[in-house]
Amino acid sequence: MDDKTRTEIEAAAFRRLRQHLMEDRKDVQNIDLMNLAGFCRNCLSRWYQEAAAERGIEMSKDEAREIYYGMPYDTWKAQSQSEASPEKQAEFEVAFEENVLKDRS
Repeated sequence: MDDKTRTEIEAAAFRRLRQHLMEDRKDVQNIDLMNLAGFCRNCLSRWYQEAAAERGIEMSKDEAREIYYGMPYDTWKAQSQSEASPEKQAEFEVAFEENVLKDRS
């Protein structure tokens, strides 16, 4: 497989993952994704932002989130997310420390 085809396939897989999380599984909360898998929709938007920066394209966190979510993040959050329980928040602190902070170092 040549590099162009591989990149196209990877991009298609990313678009399908985004569709799955944004349309097919709106019921799954970001905190549940993070606690279970170590990443969430916000991580995907951050990875998008980082990939753009590697190619000299600067965008803010909010701009990357709006591209990923298809709307301002606060709008999506108000429509799609519920308040997390204290237990889930505690699990999140551990998952965030283990995954996100480790990725940034």
